[in-house]
Amino acid sequence: MKDLNGRIYSLLGLAQKAGKAKSGEFAVEKSISSLKAHLVVIAQDASENTKKQYRDKCAFYEVPAIEFGTKEALGRAIGKEERASVAIEDEGFAATLLRKIDGGKTNGEN
Repeated sequence: MKDLNGRIYSLLGLAQKAGKAKSGEFAVEKSISSLKAHLVVIAQDASENTKKQYRDKCAFYEVPAIEFGTKEALGRAIGKEERASVAIEDEGFAATLLRKIDGGKTNGEN
């Protein structure tokens, strides 16, 4: 599990370096509403209100949303302070992250 999580965080870091990850409440919301986001990763320790806000917005704009990691770990992965959410604006990164995160959950590893 730790190795898989490490790879997921590495992918988030690569997406950030490639300029394909947005973080911070306003940047993520803009990414979703402008239909640039292909995936939104929401921290598992974000408040229920924050999770609902992102899930609802993602559902409205038909953007996949998934809960993974902690605010601290998400922020560290992209070289920033704590982040409750990260929007991925690249189809390839989004598909790979979704597959790895979902794969970990279906294998009982997450």
